[in-house]
Amino acid sequence: MTDYNRLIGRLETIAGLNDDDKAALRRLPLRKRAFDENRDLVSQGDKPTECCVILQGLAARYKMVSGGRRQIISLHFAGDLPDLQSLYLDRMDHGLYALTPVRAAFVPHEAVRTLIRNNDRINDILIRYALIDAAIFRQWIANIGRRTAYERIAHVFCEVYVRMRALALTEEGSLHLPMTQAELGDATGLSPVHVNRVLQRMRKDGLIVSRGDIHAVANWERLRHAADFNDDYLHLRHPRTA
Repeated sequence: MTDYNRLIGRLETIAGLNDDDKAALRRLPLRKRAFDENRDLVSQGDKPTECCVILQGLAARYKMVSGGRRQIISLHFAGDLPDLQSLYLDRMDHGLYALTPVRAAFVPHEAVRTLIRNNDRINDILIRYALIDAAIFRQWIANIGRRTAYERIAHVFCEVYVRMRALALTEEGSLHLPMTQAELGDATGLSPVHVNRVLQRMRKDGLIVSRGDIHAVANWERLRHAADFNDDYLHLRHPRTA
């Protein structure tokens, strides 16, 4: 799959693209970079002049608070545009870092502005993308604020499974989630010890079967029920959760 097809494939999960749309996207200039694990792609406080596209690997948005504490606020896969808001906001109020080795492409803001000025359809699709991003944020706030520890982690697994499945990144009902227990804790507001207990219980309850970073969804309906999960907030064109 070409680098442009990563972006095109991601946008097609939320809206239809015609041949002209795809050709316009393929004309975008891409500056490619590789990032080691735990390195920032974009740092909190930066003033970026480019938008980032994840080409390979797993990245996370995060906020830092006093005392060096980190809150992970979203996860990002191949094709995602995790800092699209930098097109309109001068300074990054959060960071983006590589959970795994990541390949990314950077597109100059001016190239994106030219594209959306000349293509109303792509402009509408990128607005839709940004609104879905906000919907995911709302769901994560509800997850941390109102769900139990068990529900929180099960919900993260459900979201990752559905999003990766839509991008054809799952295999035979299994997903690759290379997050440490500390990182899962940063994403769910839990301690690593608490995360470990929840994962053990999820395995004991027959929801997942884990082999290192590979997690097989043993019973999707039970996992979805345990997480209080409904994928409507992802606004996928063709959800593939069966």
